Amino acid sequence: MYGPRVRECSRLSRRAVLGLTAAALPLSTATDATAAAATTTVVGGERLARTGVQVRGASGLPKKLTARAWLVADCASGEVLASFDAHRRLAPASTLKMLFADTVLKKFDRARRYKVTDADLADVPAGSSLVGIKPGITYTVEQLWQGVFLRSGNDAVHVLSHMNGGIVRTVAEMQARAEDLQALDTHVVSPDGFDHKGQLSSAYDLTLFARHGLKDADFRGYCGTRTADFPAGGKKTFQIQNTDRLLTGAWGLKTYDGLIGVKNGYTSHAGNTFTGAATRGGRTLLVTVMHPESGGNAVYEETAALLDWGFTHGRSARPVGTLVTPLSEGGASASPAPGRQAVRAAAGAPGVVSAGAGSTGPVAVAAGAGALALLGAGAWALRRRRTRPATPEGGGPEPTADERS
Repeated sequence: MYGPRVRECSRLSRRAVLGLTAAALPLSTATDATAAAATTTVVGGERLARTGVQVRGASGLPKKLTARAWLVADCASGEVLASFDAHRRLAPASTLKMLFADTVLKKFDRARRYKVTDADLADVPAGSSLVGIKPGITYTVEQLWQGVFLRSGNDAVHVLSHMNGGIVRTVAEMQARAEDLQALDTHVVSPDGFDHKGQLSSAYDLTLFARHGLKDADFRGYCGTRTADFPAGGKKTFQIQNTDRLLTGAWGLKTYDGLIGVKNGYTSHAGNTFTGAATRGGRTLLVTVMHPESGGNAVYEETAALLDWGFTHGRSARPVGTLVTPLSEGGASASPAPGRQAVRAAAGAPGVVSAGAGSTGPVAVAAGAGALALLGAGAWALRRRRTRPATPEGGGPEPTADERS
């Protein structure tokens, strides 16, 4: 149903670059780095690095879960109550827009007005979901964010990205934000979540984005908005509706009691992906579901089932991990789950190599110009393989074009 899937990672190319890194490092430095990695805690806890279902002290998990990865967490405490392949790297689709909002949302006053140009929309990928932004029309920042959250509009994302200094700068800032949040499974290629080779995240990381975002009143307000009036030119407007079916009750689904957001996504490569948050009895739970096997409603049905479990059986669950605190807020540095380390080139700067995700700072390599050139070439080659665009998406039988990243 979903068309060709994005591969979880390119292990051969990643290993090749890591090999180049090891060759460029002095032996003593490489040995020290290996020893340090061995003593660093895996982000979220060692149990979340395991494959399969992770749960302690509670029963009753839904039996019909087909997702390739999922996670249930308490929003306030950050405790992970249950998970399945929490760190599995998969294509995130429009759920990546949560990270975009975490990165850009506070930069512009919501009342600011901006007149859109042709250049702002020139790089929107063909086949994207659109809210209907037109060049020559002036929008408020609030309206642009409504386009992002309600209609998953890639046109709105690209306008805000150009306001932020461009796509390359925004991608680099999103990657930096992900690393600050310790979302170490995430690799950003585009700000909108559209299908691009190498654009990956995980159930754990998407839940981090949602939890961090919901602390902000504007983020929380936008993701929970059901409908809004959007400019059509002159004094005309048209109504837009949120594509989150648990929020609006569309496509034969009932609204989920207590749902407060946050973001859904669909592409032919990623399939359906959703992070939802709901509050009952003063307790807020977060659930992320990635790539269920069947049906346009499956991602919502499995999310609802996991939320139900969390509000009932989940009360007796002992945590199997935790949603970590951002580094900028005093969080302790952790390491990626085993097998997920990578050397990344900075966006827009081929050959500039930073430490693999989870490190505490840049790696200073003083092994001579030849070794540096070799290292840079390897990272540049890896980046080229990752950023080559995927084939434009095709829709599934149920999700509409407006639900595509």
